[in-house]
Amino acid sequence: MITPEPLSAAAFAAFGDVIECGDRAKRIPINYGNTLRFHDLAELDVTGGNGRPLMSIFRSTPLPRPIDIKVMERHPLSSQAFYPLSGHPYLVAVAPAGVFDLTRVRVFLAGPTQGVNYAAGTWHHYSLALDAVSEFLVIDRGGPGDNCDEVTLEPSQWLRVDY
Repeated sequence: MITPEPLSAAAFAAFGDVIECGDRAKRIPINYGNTLRFHDLAELDVTGGNGRPLMSIFRSTPLPRPIDIKVMERHPLSSQAFYPLSGHPYLVAVAPAGVFDLTRVRVFLAGPTQGVNYAAGTWHHYSLALDAVSEFLVIDRGGPGDNCDEVTLEPSQWLRVDY
């Protein structure tokens, strides 16, 4: 059984960026002081191999608890950013880029105002909504080339997550 760890920029750095309007964000007042811009929150990498940025909304349904991690995916040609829109926490399961290593999977509990940007090649589970159907703003790559690899785990390898 895996217990998720709290999501923080330091703990997640090996996998990409945490997207949040926290103390680490550069703040720029704009629009005559009526808006505060939290600037350049993630290292988006979507243009390689003639790619272009895509903006989508994913609507994710929670899985029954405890959650069994049965599949992982990666995007070798680009990063993939998720930002929650529904005000609910969610889980982030990741493993380092390279050959998939089940023993290196880490699971984070993301708060309702924390997004993630998976670095190119980082293994991750698809969005794991908790508590309710949740929507995520997603920025990733469109264009030529195969940009999604999946690993399906054998039932004996499934990782059980509960919190």
